Parts: sequence; structure tokens; C-alpha cells
Amino acid sequence: MTKIKTADAVKNCRGVGCPMNMVYTKVELAKLQSGQVLELILDDGPPINNVPGSVIKEGHKILEQRQLADGAWLVLVEKG
Repeated sequence: MTKIKTADAVKNCRGVGCPMNMVYTKVELAKLQSGQVLELILDDGPPINNVPGSVIKEGHKILEQRQLADGAWLVLVEKG
């Protein structure tokens, strides 16, 4: 059984529009070492449609992506 990694950092981007949510994501990822995990909270719509793809293009990995009860999304990103 694979152990789900726990987040090394958390960034809540609820209410943050594009492109600032990606800017905040990049700032948080820059603080982490390769292999560490950032837990992101993103709004439904453009944020969840855009940020995970951008993160992957930058060489990081999405470990988990699921919708929360309030409609926001939790995304676990492993720094590449």
C-alpha cells in the first residue's frame, strides 16, 4: 500500500482569481525542496481548470485532486 504524502506547506487560494493564484502557487513552490508537497486550495472554474496544468508544465507532479464539500478543490502538488 502506498503511503499518501502529507503536505509540507498549505496555500489557500479561495477567492483568488487568475493569474494571481498561479503566482501564489509558484511563490509557495519556490520555498520547498524537490519532493516536498504543497497543498493548494483552489476555487472551482478557471482556477482548477488552469493551475494544475500550469504546475505540470513546470515539471511538478499532481498527487491528488479532489473537490471539497464547499465546491473548492484540494490539490496536492509534489515539487519536481
